[in-house]
Parts: sequence; C-alpha cells; structure tokens
Amino acid sequence: MNKDLFIAFFRAGMLGYGGGLSAIPLMKREVVDRYKWMDDDEFSDILALANTLPGPVNTKLSGYIGWRLNRWTGMLSSLAATVLPTAFLMVILLTLLNAFKDKPWVQGMARGVIPIAGVMIGVLAIDFLRKAGVGLGWPLTVVLVVASLALTEFAGVHPAIIIAVLILSAFIPWKKKGGAS
Repeated sequence: MNKDLFIAFFRAGMLGYGGGLSAIPLMKREVVDRYKWMDDDEFSDILALANTLPGPVNTKLSGYIGWRLNRWTGMLSSLAATVLPTAFLMVILLTLLNAFKDKPWVQGMARGVIPIAGVMIGVLAIDFLRKAGVGLGWPLTVVLVVASLALTEFAGVHPAIIIAVLILSAFIPWKKKGGAS
C-alpha cells in the first residue's frame, strides 16, 4: 500500500509543473481513476476541506489521503512523495533556469507553462461546478459563483473570508419551503 501511495503522489508531484494547483488534477487521476481509493465525490470533499486550511493544498491532500488509507506510514509515505521531488527539482531546475534566464527558449518555456496550468485548473473547476450544480442546484451554484467572483475581484474580499462564511452557513438550520415542519 505505501509503495502505491508513494508512486501515486510522486507521479503527481513530478508532473505537476507550476505549483500545487496544477498537481491536483494529477492527484485526482491517481487517487480516483487509477487506484480507485475513493470516488469523485470523496476527493472533491477532501479537496474542499483542504482548501479551507492554511498551507499548500497538495501536501494537505496527500497527507490526509495517505493517513486515511494507511495511517501514519501512509501519511509519511504520501508526504515524502509529494515534498521530496519538489524540493529536489526546485533546487536543480531553478539553478539551471536562473543560469539561462535570458535565453529565449527559457522565456518561451515559462510563457508556455502558464496556459497549460490554466487549462488543468479550469478542467478541475468545471468538474467542481458540475458537482455543485447537481448537489446545490444550478440557481444557487450560479449565485454563489457570481457572488464569490464579485466579492474577490471587485470588492477585494479575501477568498478565505468567503470560504469561512460559506462553511459557517452550512451550520445554519435553513428552513425548507413547502416541507413539513
């Protein structure tokens, strides 16, 4: 089990060029599609909770999934597979990229990574929107997306505040219309 955990998160960490967010779709592919350790809904729930906590999301995801599957050894194996390749590659690649930073091919590579990472994050976002639409209903999902976008982009509200408010609102016992009292 720990070998599979290490391989899954190592693969996601090595191929997730561009930071933690770009590794999330790769983690999902490993955890949900390849190894089938959980389904889409479970992964989405864990990701949503991981986003509410401080720190890098990919280490929180890998640590929790490792813990859930094989307690301490699973968590340590998953975290090592997530952190060590990144640290190693960061030292090597940043040293190389810094040495050649003025070369056109390095500048082109850096510009080329941005849209790829954006597409990967966009695909994940669309998947979450679909699930939210099914779970919450499309009208409420659209209202939450538009309100969140307006608050973060135009009103300057920090996303953590919006997330905290939404989490707290989950504890409010809303009355349903037309139901029995």
